[in-house]
Amino acid sequence: MCLGIPGRVRELLDGYGGQLALVDVEGAPRKVNIGMLGEGTVTAGDWVVIHMGFAVEKVDEQGAQRARAGLELMGRGQDGEIDESDTRTGEVGT
Repeated sequence: MCLGIPGRVRELLDGYGGQLALVDVEGAPRKVNIGMLGEGTVTAGDWVVIHMGFAVEKVDEQGAQRARAGLELMGRGQDGEIDESDTRTGEVGT
């Protein structure tokens, strides 16, 4: 199992063969390798799922929100009960 974190592409970086992007991850800029997604498939504003510094999947905003909700649920799973409605709706903290 791998853990993926969603991020939004700010810009593609020059000088890296089109394989490096600056991605906003929870408000922090990160350099992410986008080479696994194929040339020309990622542009500024796109959402990606990141694992170990590599974008492994391109998702829409709703997919990014679901990934974030899943991470939140995993964190809460250590401390308390997970509300079944959270897993169906993707809503966190309601």
